[in-house]
Amino acid sequence: MKYRSLASILPLALFLGAAVVHAQDAAAPAAPADASAAPKPEKTPLAKDMDKINRSFRALRKQISDASQNDSTLQLLATIHDSATAASKETPAKAADLPDADQAKFNSDYQSKMQEFITAVDKVTADIKGGDNATAATDLKALGTLEHDDHKEFRKPEKE
Repeated sequence: MKYRSLASILPLALFLGAAVVHAQDAAAPAAPADASAAPKPEKTPLAKDMDKINRSFRALRKQISDASQNDSTLQLLATIHDSATAASKETPAKAADLPDADQAKFNSDYQSKMQEFITAVDKVTADIKGGDNATAATDLKALGTLEHDDHKEFRKPEKE
């Protein structure tokens, strides 16, 4: 008899305890935003295109070797291609920090490297369409290296 009453009271106590904790959490005000923190600036069209490339590239690295996901892989490669084409028409923020005399060469180099990147994307796409996922994976690694090196050259450092 003693155990039955304990068995019926215990769940009730747990339920009431959870309700009290939930009520306290709901009543607690949200932490105030740091007033000294500056709002993040709006992303440029170039940054938005590069974000699309980055998201697609990360997903692509996970599935490039899996031939059963070739349709999805081709969609990701098309997104990368389209975003890279749009990004090639933009001017990197780093160009504004350069002297006027160097900006034209910088922009020309940037567009040239973007065309090289797009050509490499097309090569990976051709590998996938040809059913050669192993070569596509190797070419994707080379594409990643190209992207990394180009970011060093053309991306403005986030913190100075």
